[in-house]
Amino acid sequence: MSDPQDVITIRGAREHNLKNINLTLPRNKLIVFTGLSGSGKSSLAFDTIYAEGQRRFIESMSAYARQFLGQMDKPDVDLIEGLSPTISIDQRTTSHNPRSTVGTVTEIHDYLRLLYARVGTPHCPDCGKEISQQTVDQMVDAILLLPEGTRIQLLAPVVRGRKGEHARILEDARKGGFVRVRIDGRVYDLDDLPKLDKNRKHNIELVVDRLIVRPGLEHRLSDSLETALRQSGGLVGVQDIDTDSVTVFSQNYACPDCGINLEELTPRMFSFNNPYGACPTCSGLGFLRTISPDMIIPDKSKSLNEGAVSAMGWSSSGDERSTSHMIFRGLSEYYGFSMDTPVSELPDNILKILLYGTGGVRIPTSFTSANGVGRYDVAYEGLIPTMTRRYRETTSEATKALYEDYMQEELCPDCQGKRLKREALAVTVGGINLADLSDLNLVKASRFLQNLDLNETKRQIAEQILKEILARISFLCNVGLDYLTLSRGATTLSGGEAQRIRLATQIGSGLVGVLYILDEPSIGLHQRDNARLLQTLKSLRDLGNTLIVVEHDEEALRAADHVVDIGPGAGERG
Repeated sequence: MSDPQDVITIRGAREHNLKNINLTLPRNKLIVFTGLSGSGKSSLAFDTIYAEGQRRFIESMSAYARQFLGQMDKPDVDLIEGLSPTISIDQRTTSHNPRSTVGTVTEIHDYLRLLYARVGTPHCPDCGKEISQQTVDQMVDAILLLPEGTRIQLLAPVVRGRKGEHARILEDARKGGFVRVRIDGRVYDLDDLPKLDKNRKHNIELVVDRLIVRPGLEHRLSDSLETALRQSGGLVGVQDIDTDSVTVFSQNYACPDCGINLEELTPRMFSFNNPYGACPTCSGLGFLRTISPDMIIPDKSKSLNEGAVSAMGWSSSGDERSTSHMIFRGLSEYYGFSMDTPVSELPDNILKILLYGTGGVRIPTSFTSANGVGRYDVAYEGLIPTMTRRYRETTSEATKALYEDYMQEELCPDCQGKRLKREALAVTVGGINLADLSDLNLVKASRFLQNLDLNETKRQIAEQILKEILARISFLCNVGLDYLTLSRGATTLSGGEAQRIRLATQIGSGLVGVLYILDEPSIGLHQRDNARLLQTLKSLRDLGNTLIVVEHDEEALRAADHVVDIGPGAGERG
């Protein structure tokens, strides 16, 4: 008789069309459920075994935690014993978030960010020259180039984009003799501070000194800079009080030719999901959503009087009583074009005015009401700026969705789809930046990382990071995904690709004693890659896990330690 600890016992499974099934499955084995479509394989694997495993896991949590997870119904089964914590790896898209990529989903991007932050070589974003640390004397010289009489204050950044109340830091600053502090762009006395929201990210800068640029300032400026650099760990901000602009100097990296300063390299600088690393134009998406002129005026053979404009709020241009008709009539009279002319025949400058506005020029318009005719001047904003503004201002998701029907995705003109800000793109490892490395397929990326030529110090720093990256890339290649790139959007993956990515991620996690349930992992996979997939499943089993695989593939059936054939038919005959 089998040891109860070595088996999973199922008694009286009746979920969906299952007919009181009794089953004993060995633990720490590769088990394949097979049978006709609709015979009950998924009902037994996912709706019974997985559902019960999840329900028990949630019930083991505190009442406080369970209120956020909801109540799970007990599957229709009399008894399940010997159940381990269960993880389902099914065929669904990994993420609907446009920010998710293969690199972020597999956490390879996180290790690459760490690699570039620790052993990356920074370059000037403008001239491309390799840049190095900046001395206090160089900072003094740069500040004294400002026009004489410029009022400045020296800021020591002590908190940059971190959540919390930061009471200890502010108290230490007060004890250290500082009088003022700049919090989220506003200057306060340290004796009269607002209460900070601990759930919001804050920027806190100590006001070290206030100065007016003039000859003979070198000694005081040098002392104040050294004080600021000590407080902040190598960074100092110089704020022009009149213009409120802030120039950041760094003891770490600065270009002597262009005067560009870079902050210390940190992992968040290479994250397109963090404002410190994301391209400011597209916010790290790599593309912009803009109102399309072709969506606003789909049929250019029509005139304005014939309703050529289909944009929300402007589609009644053919109705003489409408506001849109009144504005278009005012434009036609002011700029001398006819509202009966097809849009395709209008001059380019007129079409530009219709789409993008008059640039602040106020146009006389007239309207008719029950009280007679009235006139007033209006600055026409333009169809596209008006719709863009309304899209940003509305809080209604339904309204946003309506505006999105008029939008198209365009490659970001600043980052060219690379998602990162230019300072991050100017940092290289082995001669290429992080975005270019992410654009390589996994085979080429692995080969590049294996052949990295680093000096001894950087080699020691990068050794463990590279080991983790290469291991995860190897897992992905072993499940037949070597053609993917790390920059590939998660929303573009097929169900089979997403499933195999999650499978590779689980192998990398190294969990032991888990029950994995997979739904046809071989689907969409070329036959030559099947052997590598099966070897990956066996590796997961050999770690000390149980695998239940719903599968039809003959190779998978032959490789299984235990096969459960469910049938004989589908539906009621299952």
